[in-house]
Amino acid sequence: MARPITLFTGQWADLPFEEVARLAGEWGFDGLELAAWGDHLDVWRAAEDDDYVADRLAILERNGLKVWTVANHLKGQAVCDDPIDARHRDILPDRIWGDGEPEGVRQRAAEELKMTARAAARLGATTVTGFTGSAIWKYVAMFPPVREELVEAGYQDFADRWNPIMDVFEEVGVRFALEVHPSEIAYDYWTTKRTLEAIGHRESFGLNWDPSHMVWQDLDPVSFLWDFADRIYHVHCKDTKKRMTNGRNGRLSSHLAWADPRRGWDFISTGRGDVPWEDAFRMLNTIGYTGPLSVEWEDAGMDRLVGAPQALEFVRRSAFEPSDAAFDAAFSTR
Repeated sequence: MARPITLFTGQWADLPFEEVARLAGEWGFDGLELAAWGDHLDVWRAAEDDDYVADRLAILERNGLKVWTVANHLKGQAVCDDPIDARHRDILPDRIWGDGEPEGVRQRAAEELKMTARAAARLGATTVTGFTGSAIWKYVAMFPPVREELVEAGYQDFADRWNPIMDVFEEVGVRFALEVHPSEIAYDYWTTKRTLEAIGHRESFGLNWDPSHMVWQDLDPVSFLWDFADRIYHVHCKDTKKRMTNGRNGRLSSHLAWADPRRGWDFISTGRGDVPWEDAFRMLNTIGYTGPLSVEWEDAGMDRLVGAPQALEFVRRSAFEPSDAAFDAAFSTR
């Protein structure tokens, strides 16, 4: 059976949920990766209100869509972040921000993630994607010099805050897929290994593979799939274009806005960037990934109403399924 292709609604949260569902259904998506912001999903209501759950599912059904995945990146970011500041005020609702006292924000965000697991289960979704935040991302430049114990304390802080959250995920039978991404506790290969170690390799805690965040760091997204095969719980189809060719455009992007030509890289429509998609889909076949392929539309240089259906067409055309013989042969090598 072909993997379902979904649309991540996070970049569409300015539109009403019914409108996004209508558009996605008309374009031919199989489902939505349902973002827990805008009016798309209130996880507290979904965890407690049968009528609200029925309403969300009815909207999906009317448009020929299903939900396999719920996303709560914005609240997850606040669980471990240090500092908590004006950036978080801009992305958090009042019930999480409260009076803005940092530890209170973190604790309320953690409770939101627990409710997200419960909401996902009631919607019939098996996975929650999101961010964890990080107490040690602020040390990434390594100057002033960073003592090893400060880094270790950051991983311990992550484990202390996320283990109770994962207890609830396991109670309701839902998995969490961390998007490996700059500003998270896991942002590249070695930090991913360290993060999984910190949380004791809990089976409920896995990864959302988004190659766009790997290519501009000069990581190989395909070997990442192989090395973390048992932890690939979700896939984002988003592309990146590197343009570091003139000696001025740096990898860290110089605090410039998306699509500014002085940036060293940018997100770009799927299939037009530097992600090796054919090799990636072959590796997804090899590791036996059968979950959703979620289009995360984030291209400042193209209208999303044009780009999203084009991305769907590209993924549907490119994400070939293996033959049974090829599948068996691939697994004999593992």
